[in-house]
Amino acid sequence: MRSARRAPIDPAWMARAGSPGGFRMSDNGLAFLANLNRPALVGMIHVGALPGTPRSRKGVRELARDAVAEAAVLAGGRVDAILLENMHDVPYLNRAVGPEIVAAMTAICTAVREAVALPLGVQILAGANREALAVAHAAGCQFVRCENFVFAHVADEGLMPEADAGPLLRFRRMIGAEDVAIIADVKKKHSSHALTADVSLAETAKAAIFFGADGVVVTGAATGRPTDPADVAAVVEAIDQAVFVGSGVTPENAAGLAAYADAFIVGSYLKRGGVWENEPDPARVAAMAKAVCHCS
Repeated sequence: MRSARRAPIDPAWMARAGSPGGFRMSDNGLAFLANLNRPALVGMIHVGALPGTPRSRKGVRELARDAVAEAAVLAGGRVDAILLENMHDVPYLNRAVGPEIVAAMTAICTAVREAVALPLGVQILAGANREALAVAHAAGCQFVRCENFVFAHVADEGLMPEADAGPLLRFRRMIGAEDVAIIADVKKKHSSHALTADVSLAETAKAAIFFGADGVVVTGAATGRPTDPADVAAVVEAIDQAVFVGSGVTPENAAGLAAYADAFIVGSYLKRGGVWENEPDPARVAAMAKAVCHCS
């Protein structure tokens, strides 16, 4: 278990961290990782298609009710945190999401914040990192998951040519959101990394931390695809900050990844039939939580 070298947590967050196994609404950033002797389990809510997107069928209030219902299932299944993402908004825009997306995600995240006493994170696809940070700050969330934080890559939305770390951290300072942590995908899924083929995964993680990320996310090739334990191990050896495994975690492979990871972000496995588009299945959530608890 990585408990012998747990990732250091920002002292400002630690000073406000809740009791072991608990969470206070005043807790900041990644403080929820500090009191665990196992990887944290972060359950995904894939928010329904938002207004204005091709698959949109529901209004914001109904989407918020759905998200709150999913959050209740995840909380009842003993996840440690929840990450909300607009994954149903396919096909995604390349960074340029509109104010209707920001407004809808803010309303939905606020509803979930009021419903559950768990750490919350936000991601807005694709690469809308400043928008996610604004939503998190407004809704009282603890962290955001960001893509294209350092270097460049070709995503299925097209070329993401500029790293976002510099503008994003300046924006975080400008709006007073420095209590919101940033976890950055490195060599992210659903992307080609030929542009940086001469830069290793470990070096990419080092660059993300050097540029101010509070943690990094390591994934497989696509949503639901297993993450290679060797990749996670290489990143753990390269940095001291928090390492999240961001795809393909199941009860069967959790123990092998737990030797390295500080947290598991789990979506597909928790859903009915193991399909990310579906609602969470209480039995699958409970099975995943049990497996993670056995990693202590």
